[in-house]
Amino acid sequence: RAMQKIRCLIVEDEPLAAEVLEDYIKQVPFLELVATCGDAIFALDILQKEKVDFIFLDIHLPKLKGLDFIKTLKNPPLIIITSAYQDYALQGYELNVTDYLLKPIELNRFITAVNKVRQQIEVSRSLSPLTVNNGRPYLFFNVGKKKVKMFLDDILYIESLKEYIKIVSRAKSILTKFQLGQTEELLQNNNFLRIHRSFIVAKDKVDAFSATDVEIQGKLIPIGRSYKEQVYAQLEK
Repeated sequence: RAMQKIRCLIVEDEPLAAEVLEDYIKQVPFLELVATCGDAIFALDILQKEKVDFIFLDIHLPKLKGLDFIKTLKNPPLIIITSAYQDYALQGYELNVTDYLLKPIELNRFITAVNKVRQQIEVSRSLSPLTVNNGRPYLFFNVGKKKVKMFLDDILYIESLKEYIKIVSRAKSILTKFQLGQTEELLQNNNFLRIHRSFIVAKDKVDAFSATDVEIQGKLIPIGRSYKEQVYAQLEK
């Protein structure tokens, strides 16, 4: 099966830096360049018209700065930040960027970054939600060499354990290599709620909750401080 090409966008106001990226992209068979944009406003326009899997994003842009641009996107594609300044790396990670390339960018470092993107995209493509005849959505998760089916309405909660996540349902719990952030995107149907950096719960499975915990089938799951307000707002609906 031919790998579906991964479509990328360059958002970069320095022509030379953009040229380097364009040249590198040509050398990677699974990449397809959708467009090169000199500023974020133009990029927003392209994103509305075209399917883009990820963006090479410079931080120092005219008009709208790179990090502010990411914040304006409702469902942002994956992001690789390209910058001559190291000091933005941290902010980038807070915004969940896939990688951070320091200029001048070397080809081998570029390849590492796009392979990371490829891996994330393949994971999310292999997990596209499916529905069965009676309309119950389910996903297959990779567990060792098998793919294990989990019905979304069976899931009680999901716990993050470094690069693995544990998905717990009434009948079973599975461990799969994945990041909680990616899971959150998958479970964007309204029943799943992030209550902590390490936990997502199914709202309809919550038996009780207090200022500090949510209780599901006798298990107490902590509510993170920064999540408290939105957890209350969601659970009291």
